[in-house]
Amino acid sequence: MKYISTRGQAPALTFEEAMLTGLARDGGLYVPETIPQMSATDIAALAGLSYEETAFRVMRPFIGDSFTDDEFRDIIARAYAGFGHAARAPLVQLAPGHFLLELFHGPTLAFKDFAMQLIGQLFEVALKRRGERVTIVGATSGDTGSAAIEAFRGLDAVDVFILFPHGRVSEVQRRQMTTPADANVHALALDGDFDDCQARLKDMFNDFAFRDGVRLAGVNSINFARVLAQVVYYFSSAVSLGAPGRKVSFTVPTGNFGDIFAGYIAKRMGLPIDRLVVATNQNDILHRCLTGQGYFKGETIPSISPSMDIQVSSNFERALFYAYGQDGNAVAQLMDELSTGGFNVSQGAMEALRESFSSGRASEEETLATIAATLKSSGELLCPHSAVGVKVAEETRDTSVPMITLATAHPAKFPDAVEKASGLRPPLPPRMADLYDRPERVCRIDNDLVAIETHIKGQITA
Repeated sequence: MKYISTRGQAPALTFEEAMLTGLARDGGLYVPETIPQMSATDIAALAGLSYEETAFRVMRPFIGDSFTDDEFRDIIARAYAGFGHAARAPLVQLAPGHFLLELFHGPTLAFKDFAMQLIGQLFEVALKRRGERVTIVGATSGDTGSAAIEAFRGLDAVDVFILFPHGRVSEVQRRQMTTPADANVHALALDGDFDDCQARLKDMFNDFAFRDGVRLAGVNSINFARVLAQVVYYFSSAVSLGAPGRKVSFTVPTGNFGDIFAGYIAKRMGLPIDRLVVATNQNDILHRCLTGQGYFKGETIPSISPSMDIQVSSNFERALFYAYGQDGNAVAQLMDELSTGGFNVSQGAMEALRESFSSGRASEEETLATIAATLKSSGELLCPHSAVGVKVAEETRDTSVPMITLATAHPAKFPDAVEKASGLRPPLPPRMADLYDRPERVCRIDNDLVAIETHIKGQITA
């Protein structure tokens, strides 16, 4: 199994090489050269299996010979051992034909744990085998950072630096990043928004002297290993509702497009997915694009669903790569146009996107109303991001096809918004009950590449 860049000018890599490399040296994102297929018989055989065994069967074809079967099973077992629900990703019924996939039972109460706990174990095995040390730098709009820190804290072969937008994440999200005491983790509060954090991260990867000097590695959703881990719960939930014997649809609250792109990979593998619905908040560049208005950056507006406050959705590049017939030159041209404001999608590529994706958006008022209405109708308390998904799902779903909405975070991560909507202030789980009392370690930093690189070089362990 080889991995190629969406921009077509970087060498093909193995799974392990692509995982440790992160962003391709031509600025593109790695995708598998071919997408493995699962037959209807293979998919049906997943029924009744543990989440871990499902994960092994779904991901194994992508790994190649980077890890042995025994190594990979052990990695998966360690990755999910700390989850707070035996099913790992349980389904809850909200209404006839509408189900919620709870993805917040991991150690940091967000869906990012599914990928980050796995990638932490993959990195540890690979780096020990190689006798190497790396510097991981990530950008976060809220949840990726805490999940990365939780996955890599205390590891000998890794230093972790997380950029987050100062004042634009919830207090719980911030404290999950700033309170770990491990010497190898560093929280950096950037003066800017998430798109600035993401841009500086890409700048670091494109500064080859810095990249090579600190052995830079990435764990944002630019890393295909992250996407791969998220493919699994599409299979596990769809099979629970009768796949492959019947189709299912998914609604995904998303800003960076990684979580819903994982659904696209699942569909390409053979999972009978009818629709993949992109749900956005008021920062709706993806919704605008998928409704024919082009992909043009606007101002990022702070919201009560801050993990979706994004204007440049990194993983959309992967979807464009397939929509343009895997033409790396076409994708590279689009990304050049994006750097000066945006681009229009060709008619053929738009038709290809619409074969799999549709979209909707939710305002702040609609999000709050959905939290209140869902609590009243089902007893389920939603975080604002999950509420965006539920609102869009209810508006767009075909009642003849089961709809699964992804619940991406625990409501306790956003207590102010949830309390405003419902009158209830969701408590943190017992293991996090003292979060507000823990001392914080954080460095506020300018939105300046040289300042960030200088700080990182001064903090890494020799």
